[in-house]
This record gives sequence, C-alpha cells and structure tokens, in this order.
Amino acid sequence: MSSVKKICICALCIALCCVLPTAFHGLGLGAALSPMHLPVLLCGLICGWGLGAVCGVAGPILSSVITGMPGAAMLMHMVPELCVYGLCAGLLMKWVRTGTLYADLYLALVPAMLLGRGVGGAVQALEYLGGTESYSLAMWVSGYFVGTLPGILLQLVVLPALVLAVMKAGLIPARYPMKKEMV
Repeated sequence: MSSVKKICICALCIALCCVLPTAFHGLGLGAALSPMHLPVLLCGLICGWGLGAVCGVAGPILSSVITGMPGAAMLMHMVPELCVYGLCAGLLMKWVRTGTLYADLYLALVPAMLLGRGVGGAVQALEYLGGTESYSLAMWVSGYFVGTLPGILLQLVVLPALVLAVMKAGLIPARYPMKKEMV
C-alpha cells in the first residue's frame, strides 16, 4: 500500500477520534465503549506502527482542542495509552504471520490493548504521586478493565471484522492473497 494511501487512512482515523467520541458521549455510551480506541487500533492494524502511534497522539489532542473531549486531566494518560495502542498493534501486525488473518489480528490486538492499558495506568499512577489521593491496583483494574469491558468486547468484535471488510472491498491489500485455483 502506498504511503499516501496510508497517510490518508491515518488522517481519516484521526478525524474519527473527534467524531466517534462526540457521537458515543451524546448517547451516554462514551465512557463504557472507549470510542477513541477504535480508530487508533484500526490505524495501527492497517497503516503500521509509525502512523498508528501518530494517530494515538494526534487523535486525542486534536479531539481535546476541537471538542473538549478528553479533558486535560484525562489527556495526560490517554495520549501515552493510545500511542502504545497504535504502535503495538502496528508492530505486531508486521511481525505476526500465522497464515490466518483473524489469528494475526487477535495476536496484534490483545497484547496492544493490554500494553496500552498498562501504560495508561502507569502514567495515571505517576499523576497521583504528587497528590493527596492514592492510586491502587483496584482503581486501575476498575478503570481500565471492569468499567470499559463493553468497549473491550466492542474492539475485539468490530476491529477484525472491519479490517476483513476493508480488505474484501479492495481498499487495502489482502494480507494473505487467495491462490488461484487451477482449471
């Protein structure tokens, strides 16, 4: 895929980082479904680690400037979290080659999601160091896993299906081209 096409897809994903949270929060579903995570992970899976990381940094910052979401306090730990999502998803899609698209996608998504949440929690713990309140493992698990379980499930269901649909539509090259049958 050409670099111009990858940059255009990355720009679309950054725009989705502004649009999706506005729509989801308008329906009262924003916090539980983590809508900004979808385009960042998608960008990493399709465009690779570099543009995935760019989307993870630019998406939340641009959204914060344009829509006010996320707020400054959340932005401090969301930017590293989403940067790691895009970076890891892209790196793992580059390195993992099982011969099966869905296996590759899940082997890229799950570790990226875990590492991103770990980095987000670590940054949030650092933010609490200077304050009067403490940050605990229970707060991290509650905030990054329990409270966002619907979003995690949404990401695991929608993203592989979306990547497959985009490949089938011919918008991005197939990961494992079909072999022509002999006549």
